[in-house]
Amino acid sequence: MSESRSPIYTAEAHVTGGRAEGHGRTSDGALEVDLRPPQEMGGGAGGTNPEQLFAVGYAACFESALGAVARRRRQEVGDVAIDSQVMLVPAENRAFNLAVALAVTLPSVDDPDEAVELVRAAHQVCPYSNATRGNVDVALTANGRGIEDASEPAGQEQHAS
Repeated sequence: MSESRSPIYTAEAHVTGGRAEGHGRTSDGALEVDLRPPQEMGGGAGGTNPEQLFAVGYAACFESALGAVARRRRQEVGDVAIDSQVMLVPAENRAFNLAVALAVTLPSVDDPDEAVELVRAAHQVCPYSNATRGNVDVALTANGRGIEDASEPAGQEQHAS
C-alpha cells in the first residue's frame, strides 16, 4: 500500500480453477460463485466471470461515493441507478485490458451541469475509480450527458475520503 494508514476493511476470498472452471468464495461465506468464461470467449452457462463481478462492484462503490459527495454538498440525488459495462479489450502481445462505462441516472437532479459535477466529484473519491485511474479507460455519463474528461478534479472532493 502506498499510504501508511491501516485499512478500515479487508475483503477476503479464496478462488480455485480461475475463470475456466473456477469457484470463488468469500471468507464470510456471503458470496459463493462458480466462475466460467463468457460465451463470447467459448464459455457456457452455469457461472459468472470476473468482468461481471467487477461491473457490479464498481457500480455499487460508485453509487456510494456519489451519495457521500451529495451529502457533503447537502444535495438530494434520489434513487440513483447505474448501468455499468466492463469490457475485456485485446491488447498487444496477446494481453488484455479493461475498459469501463458507467451510465449514472440521477432522477432528482434536473440541472445537467449539476449532475455532471456530482458524477465527476464521485469519480474523484470512489475507491474503484482511484484504483483504475491511469490504467483503465472509464467513460462516464450523467443523466445521459457524456462527461468528456472525468479524470479532471472536481473541487475539494478530490482530496476527501
